[in-house]
Amino acid sequence: MRSPVKTLWANRLTKGKDTMDEQQAREQRGLVIAATAKLQKSDDGHRWFVPSQTDGCPNTYTVKPDPAHPHCTCPDFTARQLRCKHIYATEIVIRREYTNDGGNETFTETITVKKTYKQEWSSYNAAQVNEKSEFQKLLHEPCKGIGGPSQKMGRPQLPFEDMIFAAAFKVYSTVSGRRFMSDLRDAHEKGYISKLPCYNSIFNYFENEALTPYLKMLIEESSLPLQTVETSFAVDSSGFSTCRFAQWVKAKYSEPKQMQRHEWIKVHLMCGVKTNVVTAVEVTDRYCADSPQFAGLVKTTGRNFTMAQVSADKAYLSSDNLQVVADHDAQPFIAFKANSTTSKNHSAIWKRMFHFYSYNQARFMQCYHKRSNVETTFHMIKTKFGDRLRSKTRTAQINEALCKVLAHNLCCLIQSMYELGIEPNFWEEAA
Repeated sequence: MRSPVKTLWANRLTKGKDTMDEQQAREQRGLVIAATAKLQKSDDGHRWFVPSQTDGCPNTYTVKPDPAHPHCTCPDFTARQLRCKHIYATEIVIRREYTNDGGNETFTETITVKKTYKQEWSSYNAAQVNEKSEFQKLLHEPCKGIGGPSQKMGRPQLPFEDMIFAAAFKVYSTVSGRRFMSDLRDAHEKGYISKLPCYNSIFNYFENEALTPYLKMLIEESSLPLQTVETSFAVDSSGFSTCRFAQWVKAKYSEPKQMQRHEWIKVHLMCGVKTNVVTAVEVTDRYCADSPQFAGLVKTTGRNFTMAQVSADKAYLSSDNLQVVADHDAQPFIAFKANSTTSKNHSAIWKRMFHFYSYNQARFMQCYHKRSNVETTFHMIKTKFGDRLRSKTRTAQINEALCKVLAHNLCCLIQSMYELGIEPNFWEEAA
């Protein structure tokens, strides 16, 4: 059996036979480590500690990044005595943190300071005090002349624009249908609706599938007054619980713990990062994947807005999603995963953004973290209009969720009216 010493010398004699492709592959893996892993430096500054990238391996390797004779304690370097991926990763991190200035090395330390924003209390107070009256005015404007599906038989239906107004206003009020009738009566007296419906009629219209595309159209229209304000956008999804329990029969007779589990639906949306206005929305079942909804949201927003940046989390990472953002002349900031790499199979936009992510990580993360604004948008919707849906049927639940988003958009417009001086105008092309 060959001794370890002879094995080491044999590996040293054959180290020159490593191909250029193999060494470039190690350098590429080092680039990934530098971009995704956290490297620690010793107190004396002469050693670096690099975590192992092998799944389930807790080892940390010690790297001495001597330019002439670098050293690493990993098995790859021990066997080959050539630069391993850990050495490459350390050298990349050092180049990122140090700059050479006239022969003097200067260490630049970046301190992250939490940015705070001053609240315009006078504008905020005015918007909140007048919100309910302004909401009815803004909701009435886009509903006027919206039309509705044709009716060939049956009892004459209530005006479709009146029922959309009543459904959205009811969701905004957050009260039951019966208690809401006093608010709807006031709206009828002010001329916002032509006929006063019964509360049961509102429930029936929630269950009308024809209402869904009109609500999406109104959500899109309600975002247009902020075209000149929003250029950066964020995408994400969130669930809205329903009042129905999952697998009721099974929960009642075999698994009582299931009684605590509610059904829910998933709302996918794209919003602006400045005003949190929703520019596109899709509602799906709870197990629907996030990534396939991305392209539709981007295309809808790109039809109305000039996009500069689009941010999203790792669930949306794919070459197709990066490309659809680039096709709209915008820059995608979608977080890469820990095992993400570049290869000849990846698209050009993937390689460019991965290079940006690897060598300009601070700038990339600064743009990517605009994505947190979509979390704020969901928080605003759920806090103000409730995180549960009262409707029983799936169609009614979808329409109720869309009404929540529409009500949120109108509230964002009201805030912008007082803070930014925005004067909303709807259906300008039709006018």
